[in-house]
Amino acid sequence: MPPLRKKKKNELVKKKKTSPGREALLRTLRKAARERQAKRRPHQLERHDGNPIMEPRAGNFWEMKATFNPAAVYADRRVHLLYRAIGGDDMSYAVSEDGTTITARSDVPAFAPTAKKASGEVVPSADLEAVLYSSGGGWNGGCEDPRLTLIGQVVYLMYTAFDGWGSIRIALSSIDLDDFLQQKWQWKKPALISPPGEIHKNWMLFPEKINGKYALLHSISPEMLVDYFDNFEDLENEQRTIQSVRHIVSTPGRWDTWVRSAGPPPMKTKLGWLLFYHAMDIRDPDRYKLGAMILDANDPTKVLYRSRTPVLEPDADYENQGYKWGVVYSCGAVVKDGELYVYYGGGDAVSCVAMAKLDTFLDELQRYGTPQLTPQKKGKTSNARS
Repeated sequence: MPPLRKKKKNELVKKKKTSPGREALLRTLRKAARERQAKRRPHQLERHDGNPIMEPRAGNFWEMKATFNPAAVYADRRVHLLYRAIGGDDMSYAVSEDGTTITARSDVPAFAPTAKKASGEVVPSADLEAVLYSSGGGWNGGCEDPRLTLIGQVVYLMYTAFDGWGSIRIALSSIDLDDFLQQKWQWKKPALISPPGEIHKNWMLFPEKINGKYALLHSISPEMLVDYFDNFEDLENEQRTIQSVRHIVSTPGRWDTWVRSAGPPPMKTKLGWLLFYHAMDIRDPDRYKLGAMILDANDPTKVLYRSRTPVLEPDADYENQGYKWGVVYSCGAVVKDGELYVYYGGGDAVSCVAMAKLDTFLDELQRYGTPQLTPQKKGKTSNARS
């Protein structure tokens, strides 16, 4: 008898530990603990409550399907966006004066390379080489995922040149800042700067010289590759050498077990170069998330700080619709009046923005490695200080 009573007692204890009511209570307590921790931290990087800030327009055939992955540049007290459009597979132009509200939007593409057939083959305007590749959404090719960098009085545009059939390379163009601000689209003829016969994406320029040279970020995984050059004509020399290479060690158990690419061009800050990047978690596959790292100001192949958790995850409904669910993909970020604005595409369909107070974001990244993006409350961002 006594052993039987002991057995029943153990079963009762086990049942209590696994009861639905107990599990629900534990979930509630854990959630409350997370909320208390978030309130203690001064930093909150927040989605804009008016997201998405740009959506496709049915009246324009060239942007009737998707308007996403905007590049950004801050000039003349305004944020200027070039976004990838699917319809005619072009990039278009939009202006945001406060960083979140679109105040002007072009009715014509700002940049639209074309392709033509010759001798039965597809020959893009940039004469791309053949290599097997497919691109989600933009099946007819065009210019994908633009990055803008302002250096002096020139706006440089770097993008993925895709012919829609099998060839993909990195292209570089530029435009005078005054023409850009007046929407006089007198772009320099694009130059292909990546090697032929290879697949390259997500290259970007640093906005100022490093140790007296211009710098180009090629890759952040599995190696950090930075190319230094003296003038932009050098970029067209396919025999140039990469002068600095460092390996990024992925710590087991991290959220970013598969680093996909860099995001917006690096931004100079008090800690070094702030770089956002896209990654995936083997424990949460098929979801693009955004992380952040700080690179050394004089040697950007050295990673000084790196986010322990994603700074943005595809949790909003507009990030789980469109051409691909579970995607947040950023190509542009600016700092305006001490506020950090991160522009990104949601679900490969719409354009969105998330914000933070720059100083507190950097402090959190340096001290804890845990800056985050959370749903925004009405009014100012919660980390804004008077």
